[in-house]
Amino acid sequence: MSSEPVIGVLAMQGAVREHVAMLAEAGARAVPVRRAAELSEVDGLVLPGGESTAMSKLLETFELLEPLRARIAGGMPAFGSCAGMILLARQTLDGRPDQQQLGGLDVVVRRNAFGRQVDSFEADLDFAEVDDGPVHAVFIRAPWVEKAGDGVEVLATVSGVPGGEDDTARIVAVRQGAVLATAFHPELTPDVRVHRLFVDLVRQAA
Repeated sequence: MSSEPVIGVLAMQGAVREHVAMLAEAGARAVPVRRAAELSEVDGLVLPGGESTAMSKLLETFELLEPLRARIAGGMPAFGSCAGMILLARQTLDGRPDQQQLGGLDVVVRRNAFGRQVDSFEADLDFAEVDDGPVHAVFIRAPWVEKAGDGVEVLATVSGVPGGEDDTARIVAVRQGAVLATAFHPELTPDVRVHRLFVDLVRQAA
């Protein structure tokens, strides 16, 4: 691979253009992915936010579900933000019974854990593997990781649910090998550090 890895962005829902722009700034060549042939040409893949149940159906409709599972199982780096985190999990709580999982992360994720759209919030997080201060995180109908397996590294947590009395530290960013996921949307801020971390993971996996 050249120093500029080719990273796909699953282009079915969500902030596709924003992820493409952040990946380019982080040193990758970003391309939209809608078909299995396009998936086969990339070194890594970003799964953006959106509606996780709708995205799982679209993966089946476009015949991407099994090729994507196979590539992730084969070691392709992947990064999921918000709904992308839900899709990458081995199990989802509060999802539809027919929702498909990619199983790239040994985690149990609770869908819409922080509440509805009106409960969206922002927070500054200490983020392992990211230098130069906290990461400003935008949470929109965000999940959290309810349970993480032994091989999963917790990168960031947030304490407390806005408007609630529960101050439990909730897991909102994880990494397992070359698979990275955040409950928040790093593509909606000017900070490119999380995307740069993923680009580095793609380079290391080559």
